[in-house]
Amino acid sequence: MVDIFDEVEEELREERMQALLKKYGGLLFALCLAAVAAVGGWKAWGWHEDRQNADAASRYLAAAARLETPGAAGPNRPEAIAAFEAVAAGAPDGYRALSLLRAAALRADAGDIAGASAVWDRIAADTKADPLLRDLASLTWCLYRADDGDPAMLEGRLKPLAAPGGAWRSLALEQLALLDLRQGRIDAARAQLKKLVEDTTAPNGVRGRAGALLDRVGG
Repeated sequence: MVDIFDEVEEELREERMQALLKKYGGLLFALCLAAVAAVGGWKAWGWHEDRQNADAASRYLAAAARLETPGAAGPNRPEAIAAFEAVAAGAPDGYRALSLLRAAALRADAGDIAGASAVWDRIAADTKADPLLRDLASLTWCLYRADDGDPAMLEGRLKPLAAPGGAWRSLALEQLALLDLRQGRIDAARAQLKKLVEDTTAPNGVRGRAGALLDRVGG
């Protein structure tokens, strides 16, 4: 008797399944197609991104190679700047920021601080760029404007970079100390320099410069 009941129950399950398939089969088929299309689209987009990154890397390296050619530091500098800016124009976020940083550095080395500052501002404001590169652009802006930049603006940019755990904390603290000295705030400068000297996580070069400057201001 048990076997008969089992067979009846199995047939009932099959009938219910067939009824469900008749009622919802089209929907299930459509959902399966949508899932396959989504996976295929995701893979296609990944392939497209890989192609874009590879192309940007190739063009970035070609632009960097221009700096190794004779005259790149002089007459050919505009060509190198243009090459990096061309890479940035169509590159993914990471290579765009890197290319603009290189272009800005070349502009600054050529004496075009205003042009370089505009590029650093552009990178720092780019919400799609890596935060590390955005902060580096902001820090570089401060380095080149340390002597003539508005003190309040410099301080406003440097303080967030000097927060504990920041990648550029040590360099930002060093610039804050120099800004204090520029404004005659000797005690504040000493405090910043002492932080650097005692910070074992700071690079040795930064700590060495901070110690030497601290001796000069009577630390």
